[in-house]
Amino acid sequence: MSWLFDLPWVWLAVLSIGAFATIGAMGLSLTRRLIIPRLGNLAHHNEITATFLYGILVIYGLAVALIAVAAWEKYAEVARVVSAEASSIGALYRDVSGYPESARKSLQADLEAYTRYIIHEAWPLQRRGKVPTGGVVIMDRFQDKLMAFDPTTEGQKALHQETLRAYNTLILARRERLDSVSAGLTAPMWAVILIGALITLVTAFFFDVASIRLHRLMIMLLSGIMGLLIFLIAYYDCPLRGSHAVSPQAYELIHEQLMEH
Repeated sequence: MSWLFDLPWVWLAVLSIGAFATIGAMGLSLTRRLIIPRLGNLAHHNEITATFLYGILVIYGLAVALIAVAAWEKYAEVARVVSAEASSIGALYRDVSGYPESARKSLQADLEAYTRYIIHEAWPLQRRGKVPTGGVVIMDRFQDKLMAFDPTTEGQKALHQETLRAYNTLILARRERLDSVSAGLTAPMWAVILIGALITLVTAFFFDVASIRLHRLMIMLLSGIMGLLIFLIAYYDCPLRGSHAVSPQAYELIHEQLMEH
C-alpha cells in the first residue's frame, strides 16, 4: 500500500473516491438483484436498516475523526520539527560567524554542505520512504571541528557555549526528523478505517428505495464521502513520504538568504 503515497495528491483523491464509487455501484446492483429478493418479508426493514446505519455511522465517524485528527497533528508536528531544524541551522551558522576566520570558514562550509545535502539528497530519499544517512558524516566532521576549538577570551567562551547549545538543538531536531520518516498509521488502524468504510457502505445497500436511480445516487454520495475521508487520512498519514510530503522550503530559505550571501 506504500505506493499510494508516491502518487500526486490529485490522483490519490481520484483513486480513493473512484474506488469507493465503483464498489458502491457494483455492490448496490448485486445486493438488489441477488440478496434482497431472498430476504423474505421486508416490512419495516427501512426503519431497522436506518437504525443500524445510524449506529454504525456514529461509531465509525468517531473513530475516523480521531484518526484524522491524530494524522493531522502528526503532520503539523513534523512540519514544526523541520522548521526547528532549519532555524537551528541558521542560528548555528550565525553563531560560528563570530569565530576566528580559520575556524569560521570551515564550520560554515560544513553547515552549508549539510543544508545542501538535506535539500538535494535527503529529501528525495525521505519521499521514497528511506532514512537518509549521509548527513551523519557531515555532522560528525562539524562536531569534531567545533569540539576542537579552544576559546581564549571571555567573549569567545560565551559564544562557544551558545554555539554548543544551538548545535545540540540541531541534533535533537535532526533525530526527530529522521524518526518521522517511517511514521504512519499501523496496519490494524488502516484495517479499521477501510473495513469500517465498507461495512457502512454495505449497510446502505439494504434500504428499500423504489427508484434505483435515486438509490444509486445516494450510494454514490455516501461513497464520495468515504473516499474523501480515506484520502484525507492518507494525505496526512506519512508527513515525509510522497509528493505531498512536508517540503524542504525552510532549508531552502536558510540557504538562499543566509549562506549564499
